[in-house]
Amino acid sequence: QVQLVESGGGLVQPGGSLRLSCQISGRTFTSGGMGWFRQAPGKDREFVAAIKWNGGATYYGDFVKGRFIISRDRPKTTLYLQMNNLNAEDTAVYYCAGDPNIITSSLGRQDMYRYWGQGTQVTVSS
Repeated sequence: QVQLVESGGGLVQPGGSLRLSCQISGRTFTSGGMGWFRQAPGKDREFVAAIKWNGGATYYGDFVKGRFIISRDRPKTTLYLQMNNLNAEDTAVYYCAGDPNIITSSLGRQDMYRYWGQGTQVTVSS
């Protein structure tokens, strides 16, 4: 049974940074990809970033604008999201997702991911 467990969320001031982590257990990903999605109160869940497990190619939502960096540590089977220059609009629950069979063109589609974490809250406020 694959489990994804996020951590690293919390309260941060505008302009600050946070690093989210997603620990994978239950299987070793050798292909496919992983992603971060977020859901703000009253809004639909949206794509944040994704990475191909092999090769490490990365993809980002339009709103990221160079502020976030997605990465993975393959030996540690951990996914990261470094978030910089945060603002109030980044307040949301952040979810990691993974699928060993997902193709590149589907990395931004939440309906194409089989495995999901429980989410971690990020609040940006002064």
